[in-house]
Amino acid sequence: MRVVVVDRRDGSGVLQPLHDDDAPAGPPEPTDDLATAIARREEAEHPRWVWADTADTYPLLVEAGIRVEQVHDLALTEATVLGHAGRWGAPRSLAAAWARAHGGAEPADRAQRLDRTGQQPLFDAVGDGLPAGVDPLEAAIAVHAAQRRWIRAPEPHPAYESTPVSPRSLDLLVAADSAGALAAVEMSHAGLPWRPDVHDRLLTDALGPRPTHGARPAKLQALADEVAAALATPYLNPDSPAEVVRAFGRAGVTVTSTRAHVLREIDHPAIAPLLSYKALVRLHTAHGWAWRDTWVRDGRFHPEYVPAGVVSGRWASRGGGALQIPRVVRGAVVADPGCVLVVADAQQLEPRVLAALAADPDMTQAAAEGDLYAGLAAQAFGGDRAQAKVGLLSAMYGGSSPALATLTRRYPAALALVEAAARTGEAGGMVRSVLGRTSPPPGPGQDDLGEQQALRRARDWGRFTRNFLIQASAADWAAVLLALLRRRLAVIADGAAELVFFQHDEVVVHGPAGSGDDVARAVTEAAEEATRLVFGATPVRLPLTTAVVADYAAAK
Repeated sequence: MRVVVVDRRDGSGVLQPLHDDDAPAGPPEPTDDLATAIARREEAEHPRWVWADTADTYPLLVEAGIRVEQVHDLALTEATVLGHAGRWGAPRSLAAAWARAHGGAEPADRAQRLDRTGQQPLFDAVGDGLPAGVDPLEAAIAVHAAQRRWIRAPEPHPAYESTPVSPRSLDLLVAADSAGALAAVEMSHAGLPWRPDVHDRLLTDALGPRPTHGARPAKLQALADEVAAALATPYLNPDSPAEVVRAFGRAGVTVTSTRAHVLREIDHPAIAPLLSYKALVRLHTAHGWAWRDTWVRDGRFHPEYVPAGVVSGRWASRGGGALQIPRVVRGAVVADPGCVLVVADAQQLEPRVLAALAADPDMTQAAAEGDLYAGLAAQAFGGDRAQAKVGLLSAMYGGSSPALATLTRRYPAALALVEAAARTGEAGGMVRSVLGRTSPPPGPGQDDLGEQQALRRARDWGRFTRNFLIQASAADWAAVLLALLRRRLAVIADGAAELVFFQHDEVVVHGPAGSGDDVARAVTEAAEEATRLVFGATPVRLPLTTAVVADYAAAK
């Protein structure tokens, strides 16, 4: 059963059960206490709830101690529909979806997410925003029915190089992304255990004591002074790329950028302290004392996750750097007394996804178990694991390597798959993940581009679509894994084992000390089932290593 929910933001709302054909089953059910009404129905029926945006509605329930099992998130599903239509970045809220269906002006979404390259913002859903006189319940019912019809018979798009995706795959993708939205709210509410005293000690060890009045920590200042002295430039600001470039120029060294990979190619006494400074300033800025004051409260780090916030399907976060906790401060993530952390990390995920997608016999054999790169090395590179790894990563990300010729001869199906994705991107087309997550089209062309510029631009987009195919399919698998694991955890230790962290290919569960083995087993089972659901009957394994630890740093 499905039940549509309209949240009126004052504690009241409306429920509307649906028939199997998505038509209303009986009259609407208004309630002055929406949370209680949902809790009762969840306990009795476990329906699939349908609402405009999990990020808007579910926090109210979680704060009241209510968890639901499954949901259809209209905003996330609309984003999938828009992707298939080649309309990445179009508004995806309930109001926008309703307007599209009725030929009206689509209201803009209010917040922003990450763009097609994963670097700049895209869009997020907003409140109802419907025109006066439009009933939010009727709009939600209509948009849900339209989305379900589309899932059953998705419209083709001429820019896709692949065959139409199956309704089964789209249904799985929508369900997994919607379940991920539930998990995101639950994780933000639970928070990641964080010890401020340990964090302070780790920062002090790395940076020196906490400074006052916005000054640099002692170790940062010492490195800044060392850089200035090496470049004979008193009062140099190492945070200013323009100043640093000019200082190197005065020293007779041409520097085109202060990016680390550029600096490492230069032989000068200022390089080592400058690289050290840049690394430590990132720590100080991204996860220093000011970060802790903002994001950690009551011994918990409470990030705001954005499920499928990047077009590849990877998650993002709104501030807090939730998806990039550096190793130097992971020791501050400490389980509560009497509890443990279960850290599960997928090994060689994207290369294994390529093997599963391509079904290349030799690569599949190498990925059946153990170290994939070692398997490739034994098959084709005389045991040279490093060469095999560099070659495969070059194939996946559009790099260059002498090993590519060997890979092409030995693994033709796998190399043909990524090359076809690249050629599609270069020609302005779009590619799909295994479950139907779709790449955006290239940006608007520039008529005044010269031939070489146009060629370079096409190749850049080809590199994007080459990796999108793999990265988005890996995101499909991770989304299904998370949904399956969330359901399994609900019956472990009476639900006391909670997901508290997720990033791309890693999950962290916090639970009672006696639950560690059960959680580890649930992770393994969820990974195996996710592989079957996403890739079908494949001998390729996508294993996760699990560690039951007292603190996050001990798992690495």
